[in-house]
Amino acid sequence: MAIRLNKTLSLIAAAALTFGAVNAQARDEGLMLPIQDVLTEYTDKLDSDIKLYFGEQAYPAPSKKLGSFTSNKKTKAVFKSDEEACSWAMLSALIALQERAVREGGNAVVDIVSYYKKNEMSSETQYECHAGKIMAGVAMRGRVVTID
Repeated sequence: MAIRLNKTLSLIAAAALTFGAVNAQARDEGLMLPIQDVLTEYTDKLDSDIKLYFGEQAYPAPSKKLGSFTSNKKTKAVFKSDEEACSWAMLSALIALQERAVREGGNAVVDIVSYYKKNEMSSETQYECHAGKIMAGVAMRGRVVTID
């Protein structure tokens, strides 16, 4: 009888853990957050030599067009607010785009749009982030160019 009870309790515990894990990953809340907050908070972490232009912001005519690139970044969201986790993921995505610009020989990334799950969302003022209980993610796409 004791063995059967232990086996039953083990199965119940395993089911609870499985449900808890599925439930923890199920949250995927889409948020629209201000780009300027990230640019202001992390000015010292971004490369001031690589200019960033979002959505349909005007920029000088490029002398070279070096390609379109995507950056998809995730960060841990545990013990962070959605805004904090999203801000960190956005910073990582922007740094990756700037690093790509340097590798390609560009000095700007233009027409930057949110590109979460390949769904394009263009804005000069906001970016899209998806936050869950464990992870938050931001995907950005932009064109690397050289501006004189």
